[in-house]
Parts: sequence; structure tokens; C-alpha cells
Amino acid sequence: MLGNSFNQSNKYKNMKYPKLITILAITASAFLAATTPNARAASAAEIDQKSRSALQELYAKSPAARRVGHSAIAVLVFPDIVKGGFIWGGQRGEGALMSHGHTIGYYKTIAASYGLQAGIQKFGYALFFMHNGDLDYLRKSRGWEIGSGPSLVIVDTGMAKSLTTTTLRKGVYAFAFSQKGLMAGLGLQGSKITEIHPD
Repeated sequence: MLGNSFNQSNKYKNMKYPKLITILAITASAFLAATTPNARAASAAEIDQKSRSALQELYAKSPAARRVGHSAIAVLVFPDIVKGGFIWGGQRGEGALMSHGHTIGYYKTIAASYGLQAGIQKFGYALFFMHNGDLDYLRKSRGWEIGSGPSLVIVDTGMAKSLTTTTLRKGVYAFAFSQKGLMAGLGLQGSKITEIHPD
């Protein structure tokens, strides 16, 4: 038994990091699909409706998000992210990319994580794109791994109080919302965002 554990450890140690992350993300996504009741692919209309409702709710509760939204060229909203696991975990969700009131694309986000964690958590987040270059990166890449490419600014409660249109910089601003559940930490680092084509 000890020898088997040692061999498993060596197998992962020798595996290239990006390949390992991909395997973990797929495994985590499969875990979430198996543990989420009535899990199925949402239609474009469903994603669109949920994303618009979530964005309006965010604007109603966060004046800072509303200010950033007025200056952004596009916003990508993931209204229902499901995060779960025990030691190994993952998160996934689908969302809509909107610009000037029109939906211009649909995306999914998945991520794998390792550490002290247990339970299922639901939340959402919105990514506000301030410049065309960052938006082009998202649309032309085959998957944006947060932490590479455009810089990301996660807006917490303290920052939101001082955020104005004159203090906005280049990059993408992230607002989390509707957090429910007992799992701590909404880390977006390492999340991979990929375009999808729902029915």
C-alpha cells in the first residue's frame, strides 16, 4: 500500500504542471456535475436572462460596480458559479458577455483547487473590461487563464468605497456577488474562461 502511494506521488511529481492542472480541472468539473442536482447545459436564452438579472442586482447593491459598468466597454457575467469539493475541489459556471446592452458571446469558467476545503458554495462574479485590447485577448484566445494575459483587479468592500471613474486603470475589474455556503475564499486565480456556443 505504501509503495502504491509512493508511485502515485512520483507520477504527479513528474507530470508537467499545465497538464496536471488540466486533468484536475476536468476531474473537478466531473465531480461538480455529479454532485449538482439537475446539472445540465443551459440554453443561450437561460444564460442571457440569468446574466442580465444578476448584473442588474449587482448594480442595485453596489454603486461602485454601476460606476465601473458605465465606463466599461464590455462585462462578462457568471451568475451561478458552483464551487465544491473536499481537499480536491473545483468550480464551474456559464455566463454571457455583454457590450452596450447587447449579448456578444457566451463563456464557461472552470477551475481546480487543492487545499483545506469542504462543502458546496454558490456565488457569481462579473468581469468589467475597460479597454479593447483586453477584450480582444478574451475573444481571440482559446481560453483565458486568469493570472495570465490581462491584469485583473478584484474589487473588495474597501476598494469599492474609494473607486471612482477617475481612479480606474487598465485591466479587468472583478466583482463577486451572491455568495452562499460555508466555503471560504473566492480565488479566481487559475480559473480558465473559454467561449461556448449554447443552443
